[in-house]
Amino acid sequence: MMKKQKIKKIAFVGNYLPRRCGIATFTYELYNAIKNQYPQIDSIVLAITDKNQNFDYPSEVRFEIIKQDISTYQKAADFLNYNNVDVVSLQHEYGIFGGVEGSHILALVRNLRMPIVTTLHTILEKPNPEQKKVLKEVINYSSKVITMTEKGRTFLREIYKVPDEKIDLIPHGIPDMPFVDPNFYKDRFGVEGNYVILTFGLLSPGKGIEYVLWALPKIIKKFPNVVYIILGTTHPNILKEHGESYRLFLERIAHELNIKKHVIFYNRFVDSEELNEFIGAADIYITPYLNKAQITSGTLSYTFGCGKAVISTPYWHAEELLSDDRGILVPFRDSDAIADAVIELLSNEARRHSMRKKAYMIGREMVWSNIAHLYINSFQQARELALQKPSSITPLKTLDDQRMELPEFNLKHLNNLTDSTGILQHARFSIPRYNEGYCLDDNARALFFTVQLDDLGIADDNVYRLANIYAAFIEYAYNNKIRRFRNFMNFERKWTEEIGSDDSQGRTIWALGTVIGKSTKKHLQIWATQMFNDTISIIPELTSPRAWAFGLLGINEYLQKLSGDRLVLSIREELVNKLMRLYSDVATENWKWFENYLTYDNAKISQALILSGYQMNNSEILTVGLESLKWLIDLQLNEKGYFSPIGSEGWFVKGKERARFDQQPVSVCDAILACAEAYRVTGDDEWYKLSKLIFEWFFGKNDLGLQLYDVSTGGCYDALQVDRVNLNQGAESTLSFLISLAEVYRIENMVKAYEKLNHLEE
Repeated sequence: MMKKQKIKKIAFVGNYLPRRCGIATFTYELYNAIKNQYPQIDSIVLAITDKNQNFDYPSEVRFEIIKQDISTYQKAADFLNYNNVDVVSLQHEYGIFGGVEGSHILALVRNLRMPIVTTLHTILEKPNPEQKKVLKEVINYSSKVITMTEKGRTFLREIYKVPDEKIDLIPHGIPDMPFVDPNFYKDRFGVEGNYVILTFGLLSPGKGIEYVLWALPKIIKKFPNVVYIILGTTHPNILKEHGESYRLFLERIAHELNIKKHVIFYNRFVDSEELNEFIGAADIYITPYLNKAQITSGTLSYTFGCGKAVISTPYWHAEELLSDDRGILVPFRDSDAIADAVIELLSNEARRHSMRKKAYMIGREMVWSNIAHLYINSFQQARELALQKPSSITPLKTLDDQRMELPEFNLKHLNNLTDSTGILQHARFSIPRYNEGYCLDDNARALFFTVQLDDLGIADDNVYRLANIYAAFIEYAYNNKIRRFRNFMNFERKWTEEIGSDDSQGRTIWALGTVIGKSTKKHLQIWATQMFNDTISIIPELTSPRAWAFGLLGINEYLQKLSGDRLVLSIREELVNKLMRLYSDVATENWKWFENYLTYDNAKISQALILSGYQMNNSEILTVGLESLKWLIDLQLNEKGYFSPIGSEGWFVKGKERARFDQQPVSVCDAILACAEAYRVTGDDEWYKLSKLIFEWFFGKNDLGLQLYDVSTGGCYDALQVDRVNLNQGAESTLSFLISLAEVYRIENMVKAYEKLNHLEE
């Protein structure tokens, strides 16, 4: 029998105080609980820090991981591997890590040589494909996963297929407070002689505090000596984007209802000792949250375990913790129900104290000293499992098995082509051609690319400056008198047409929808939403299937944020039906396509149906999208297995010989984006491999074996001709490369860590 190996060193990875957030507090409390209960164990912390932030961390923080910089995750893995750490305690919540859905953390967990025990602070019932893939990957690399609720365990079993033996249920820890009368603490806050209702935590609109304020007049009428304390600063992310608008909204409600004397805003992030005193002074604690899908609430755990009478809306954690009359659940967004529940508890002292006692007794199992023992037990089991496994040395990989080494982003040529008006269409070699002017198509592509960088978490001030320029061009391109966009503008800033092509209309809708769905800049989202709503109705009036496809891509992004828009839902259905009818009318066993010819932007049609079918939960639409894309890609693989897109010198008419050249970068880009979409939706690695293969067209895996990406300028050559490369570096080709690179980064960071962004300001 193997002798038990004692744990000597633990590393905690997560947000950490003095950063102001719930996970920072949790990591801090867990670290200190284990340190106090197991002083012989050497414990260190690796703190996640946002770029350009500086915190005065305590000495236990040995390493900072910059949220947006994936190279620091890789360096953190090296740091842990070299420092004889026995087990890593990882705090997981999507938003605290960089990358798409927090995927940067995979660069850390994949490279660790010791067991990982992951505490899951968020477990989604309906994750999107990327959220599910990231979490399943984290779980796969973890020896143990910890959930704080029974519902979390159920989700892990049923949705993420985690075996029971890998799951530990450990409640959220709480301070060990005595069971005392609330009046003991009230004089410290000048509220003696009053009933105190408390809500605490970082303020954000989802907290639903306004519903308690709207309930107060009814409560005050019955109990005029009620005081409602709202404790906590505004959430840093909300403060950054919206300032104090939510707090000011709450203050306006208090003024309008004339309840100012009964409401106390305490705008501070308090330490544990002071928080315990606030909790101690409360007669009733309320969590009026608006979202049911909350698997864990630290504030609820704290107040419940400290023996408070709790009223809450029925989000998942509250439903579980407050069952069996351990608290009162009220419907979401129901001020009258909140008022009635408060009045009931203040009127019925016996029930209130019975509820408090039940909560306090259960809370004894949740105190941090006990939680520390449960975590150490989980760590020990993870350690023993790791020791039983064979050597974890990573086997060497052949070149075929290794992931792609991606180039750094170089925006030198993008900046070179962009002036204060927009991005210029063409270049002679890398020199912008002013006489060719601008077009809406390229400015829409450019705006789309800036959002890709924003979504990857690697945009900077230069990228946001460019985004504003491209957005302004789109704004100016719209002619509201005829409800259409103009496309071509000369260098004198005069439009050369009144109505742009169908495809320019659709491509712009795609860019606008992407801003709405993915941009982190609120002003851009608001602008794009208004522009989108002004223009979306034009898409069904167009005749180009590619325009319909662009429109569908924008619509699906829009619906990720505003899913209840019935007009947009109906337009999506109409466009999908148009494409499905084309396929039904044209497709045969040997020609699985929507038209009797293949030209440009072909893969966009398949991509639109793949995404629409997935989001509409319609297997027939999804199947047509995947089937047509597979046929299209297979058709464009040459005898060496390299990608060979349909040439623009004649295209490909059914029954005739296909054109081999000029091969356009935009066709390569469209194929990459469509395959990446198929990969995200299906999880089938074959689509990932195709994305990778097609991307290598830019680097010489093509019919001529010539590279089209210019490393020195950051531009892309305009075409692969029959005997050479077209050395001009226009906007369409350069953006096609950059958009492709960003998309491959997006899927690569699901399967491999990538290098940090560079040259953004060159």
